[in-house]
Amino acid sequence: MAEDVTYPDLVVVGAGLFGLTVAQQAVEKAGARVHIIDVRDHIGGNAYSYFDEETGAEVHKYGAHLFHTSNQRVWEYVNRFTEFTDYVHRVYATHDGEVYPLPTNLGTINQFFRAHYTPAEAKALIEEQAGELAGKDPQNLNDKGISLIGRPLYEAFIKNYTAKQWQTDPSELPASIINRLPVRFNYDNRYFKDTWEGLPKDGYTAWFERMIDDPRITVSLNTDFFDASQPYNKEALNAAGVPVVYTGPVDRYFDYALGDLKWRTVDFREVRYDEDDHFGCPVMNFSDADVPYTRAIEFKNFNPERHDSQNHERTVVWE
Repeated sequence: MAEDVTYPDLVVVGAGLFGLTVAQQAVEKAGARVHIIDVRDHIGGNAYSYFDEETGAEVHKYGAHLFHTSNQRVWEYVNRFTEFTDYVHRVYATHDGEVYPLPTNLGTINQFFRAHYTPAEAKALIEEQAGELAGKDPQNLNDKGISLIGRPLYEAFIKNYTAKQWQTDPSELPASIINRLPVRFNYDNRYFKDTWEGLPKDGYTAWFERMIDDPRITVSLNTDFFDASQPYNKEALNAAGVPVVYTGPVDRYFDYALGDLKWRTVDFREVRYDEDDHFGCPVMNFSDADVPYTRAIEFKNFNPERHDSQNHERTVVWE
């Protein structure tokens, strides 16, 4: 450790939204000097985004991130740093050659069963189908899914999607992974039901940069908390008595003393199409086993208000 290091009042490990909020509030509420470190080369954590030069799309590097909340205090806080679009998230799923709205709603049910059920009739149908395992404790995720929405809808939209997501057959996954599967007995296909929803008008990264735009907040990127060769490492900070807020993997913090935690990961493959719009929506799920990926994200469709500044002959999709 260098002898001339002057430590701040607080070190935050991880420049994701939680870490940035801690830093901003420590400065604002306590007048603290805060240093943020992150092993990645950018701030924003998994919500980081960047603009694709070819298409003009804002790419969410770690998968789609949609802001939504019903907490007025949270909404007022984030609006200090960004304005939000009026984006409302809607997801669709491709199953057996057809596209259905999700979460499962009256439109999904009527399309799937080729019917025109009323809300009461649809509810009675799902309750009947979900009663297949009545009186039995679910032994695995398969059982739990059937007990929640019935076998037909579960096998169409959940089973194979979940198998791909976890890379494990649902019969070998614990029932506790899912507590509920939303079913709406109306035609509301909004993905979220929160009071406020939207996307930052000038992007996530601009929002995050404004949160820490204060001379009392400094940032070191490409900096590993566990690398003893850099001054803001775990051992040195502990020895110096510097308070640390750590937001990284908890198993790594304790040096895997109890073994590795199992983390669900998502891999993406980038595809570019010579057209303005390939899917017609931001997110398309693929529920069938014969499609090797779970969903496709077409980033241009998150921001229709940017239409005039985007390339209409190319689009970027992550699968």
